[in-house]
Amino acid sequence: MPKIIVKKSGPLKGTVKVSGAKNSVLPIMAASLLAQDKCTLEEIPGLRDVDVMAEVLTSLGSDIKKNSDGILEINSAKIDNYEAPYDLIKKMRASFLVIGPLLARMGKARVSLPGGCAIGARPIDLHLKGLSALGAKINLGHGYVEATADKLIGDKIYLDFPSVGATENIMMAASMAEGQTIIQNAAEEPEIVDLANFLNSLGANIKGAGTDTIKIQGVKELGGSKHTVIPDRIEAGTYMVAAAITGGDITVKNALTDHLKPMIAKLKEAGAEIEENGDHVRVRAANGIKAIDVKTLPYPGFPTDMQSQFMALLSVAQGTSVIIETVFENRFMHVSELNRMGANIKIEGHSAVVQGVKALEGAQVRATDLRAGAALILAGLVAEGQTEISDIYHIDRGYVEIENKLKSLGANIERIENHGNDSDYEDL
Repeated sequence: MPKIIVKKSGPLKGTVKVSGAKNSVLPIMAASLLAQDKCTLEEIPGLRDVDVMAEVLTSLGSDIKKNSDGILEINSAKIDNYEAPYDLIKKMRASFLVIGPLLARMGKARVSLPGGCAIGARPIDLHLKGLSALGAKINLGHGYVEATADKLIGDKIYLDFPSVGATENIMMAASMAEGQTIIQNAAEEPEIVDLANFLNSLGANIKGAGTDTIKIQGVKELGGSKHTVIPDRIEAGTYMVAAAITGGDITVKNALTDHLKPMIAKLKEAGAEIEENGDHVRVRAANGIKAIDVKTLPYPGFPTDMQSQFMALLSVAQGTSVIIETVFENRFMHVSELNRMGANIKIEGHSAVVQGVKALEGAQVRATDLRAGAALILAGLVAEGQTEISDIYHIDRGYVEIENKLKSLGANIERIENHGNDSDYEDL
């Protein structure tokens, strides 16, 4: 299988540009199923997940064109299929987001249950609760969810947890429901706002995205539009940590600093110097990193998707840090891999106690999930010797050419290719 080889690298310096947000483009692509005209999406990252979602949409009857400039044209005017195939849905959990728009557009949807998730249970009950409240009849059987509705009718929906996926699915379905829908305890992530902006550009009437209460006034039809996807805040955060862990000086461009507040605050607390300038951020850490405590929370709290990268950073910090994971119950799988590299991390329930060590050592490690893979690359940048990371297809799901971007900053990193087949992967 392909691997990434990382050797100890001096302080990383330079400028790196962030790609479009993976967690924004996927629901926006799903939402294009609602449009009766062509949708043009810009700043599309060249990721495997994007390719999988394109395959899902194509299987439903969408016409898709992609060019090398990161522009994606989707025309779903003539979609003729309401069943999303199992072999595609099992590759990526986000494909389940097509159920809401299919139900709104065609009155029925049949979608395979998402595959297992190694970072913990991410049930779809809130998705189904919301769709049922809008009038859908839900039938679960033989590994599929079948949803039907003669018409969707707006309702008030309270989410027991501010689930991003459930908020997105309900928002898409409600955009063409009769009357008003109010989502309470909605997710507030920037990606939710981006989806709402896209839907509104199609002609939807959505207000309150980015707060815990979203109001949707249903419309009968949605047209086409042109939309630019927001920058990926998790990719930006990863390069910010790369500067901090190597004692470097990196300017991260195409990064909206308003979306990075938790990471900026914690890096400052750890001793890094941060310069913010609207669409880019500069991180310097010449004087070392000190221990801090981190607790993951739904947005605007500290993102769970940055927990493992910060754990790599704190494994070489001065002192003892505590990381509390509140979002996913099994998101410490990377701890054993970091400990293989000489880190001193102990798990106590939902907490990880990280005792900083003077140096990590290169080792053969495995990317257990997408963000864990990024954390191992970061650890490899400061580890003595060579770090060999396997199962890197996880990393390719969320980072565009990460080794080339890091190399441009001075990292000693290489990808070793082969001809293996890793196409049957699940969302982690």
